[in-house]
Amino acid sequence: MKQQYGLFISWVIALVATLGSLYFSEIRGFIPCTLCWYQRICMYPLVLITGIGSFQNDYSVKKIALPISLIGLCISTWHYLEQKVPGFAEIKPCTQGVPCSSEYINVFGFITIPFLAGLAFLLVSLILIFTKKDKTI
Repeated sequence: MKQQYGLFISWVIALVATLGSLYFSEIRGFIPCTLCWYQRICMYPLVLITGIGSFQNDYSVKKIALPISLIGLCISTWHYLEQKVPGFAEIKPCTQGVPCSSEYINVFGFITIPFLAGLAFLLVSLILIFTKKDKTI
């Protein structure tokens, strides 16, 4: 994939994921749990980093965006495991806020908010990995 297209597609995916997270919290009223906040901390900067890289055709942003995306993927995977695998859920009987094992949405029995975030992080990561730097003459 060409450099400019890869960065642009990564930017679009990060932007849609960011707008989706804002929709869930600000419009639907879902309160983000701790792991959701950590995923947001990874996703929101990707919009700026990949957007600037795409519009300035600066391939060097890959060195910044890829590690952030992979960290977000790890957090999303852990969050999804906490929701779907009983042994991963933390036992905290008297905590404040929303537990990370709760599911606001559950489509087809497996699509949850951390699944969607993990999918976005995975796509961004794969696109950045397989995007080749344009050859200059």
